[in-house]
Amino acid sequence: MAAIKLMISCVIYLLFIFFVQSSKAAYNVISFGAKPDGKTDSTQSFLEAWASACASPQASTIYVPKGRYLIKAVVFRGPCKNRITFQIDGTIVAPTDYRALGNSGYWILFIKVDRLTLIGATLDAKGAGFWACRKSGKNCPVGARSITFNWANNVVISGLTSINSQLAHLVINSCDNVLVRNVKLTAPDKSPNTDGIHVQSSTGVTVSGGTLRTGDDCISIGPGTRNLLMNNIICGPGHGVSIGSLGKDINEDGVQNVTLTNAVFTGSDNGVRIKSWARDSNSFVRNVVFQNIIMNNVENPILIDQNYCPNNQGCPRQTSGVKISQVTYRNIKGTSATPEAVTFDCSPSNPCRGIRLQDIKLTFMNKAATSSCKNIGGTSSGLLMPESCL
Repeated sequence: MAAIKLMISCVIYLLFIFFVQSSKAAYNVISFGAKPDGKTDSTQSFLEAWASACASPQASTIYVPKGRYLIKAVVFRGPCKNRITFQIDGTIVAPTDYRALGNSGYWILFIKVDRLTLIGATLDAKGAGFWACRKSGKNCPVGARSITFNWANNVVISGLTSINSQLAHLVINSCDNVLVRNVKLTAPDKSPNTDGIHVQSSTGVTVSGGTLRTGDDCISIGPGTRNLLMNNIICGPGHGVSIGSLGKDINEDGVQNVTLTNAVFTGSDNGVRIKSWARDSNSFVRNVVFQNIIMNNVENPILIDQNYCPNNQGCPRQTSGVKISQVTYRNIKGTSATPEAVTFDCSPSNPCRGIRLQDIKLTFMNKAATSSCKNIGGTSSGLLMPESCL
């Protein structure tokens, strides 16, 4: 009797496995004509695979085998009928001629999708030609962000590698519930505007595990960002993790509930930074925590700059209307590349409030660094090096 029960259980299990496997549609881009030679334009093949998966009532997988696939500017548009997994074992390469991506501002765009999982993928945007064009002052395209998610919900991005983006590597805009896990985003330290991850107008984004070595912010946090968690981040070179710049417009969404924990900054221009334009605005930053952070030879380890005004244009003799409050800096240690490791340059018309320093140890050339405070209120506790100016 026991043997019969075991046999019945095995049959049921096998039927279950068969049902699960057969209930998930699979689409290989090569079967739609994609060529893994890095030279043949495979854009249409990827779009046809996407169209099939998007129309499928079953959960589906789009599979990109190993190889190099040339893709021009492409839009993967939803909504789709069921969840989609995009499994990319190959490398997606942009055209050698940077002008081929046009003036749309994107290379790969996902728009209005729900329940998407992107696994793997190496993106090579070949940005050097575009950077050289900009440096030369010639008439250049606007530039393309490598991969963008607009109005996308319940998204997982896992194991993405992006190199040499023309502009930002990964953009999350107007999205809800996004997990970015174990990404590697790299560009030369002098490459302009090559932010690693840019988040704006989004709620519930988590960035867990990332090596971000770029020519601009490792992570930039724009207006309308709420409930953002970042952990286990390696940053540098680059401009650090930045909230802002905010307050360019008078009516602008604020930023709240942001946490960065367990991060290492090495050789970056900034560590953790909040910056706003010296202009009237009703924007705000509140409920932010920076904790468990190591700084290695960072120029501005801790910085609030409310007098951001590039080339002194658009904001002469104005002060920032952005209200910054309830920001905590906890357990931040390491070395500063400049004598002043902590700089709080807050707005005279809207002073920073509720700033907390706890257990800070930052040195410059084996001596205590210095700090400066303008228009700020808060508290400090624990070991403090430099001495608190709050």
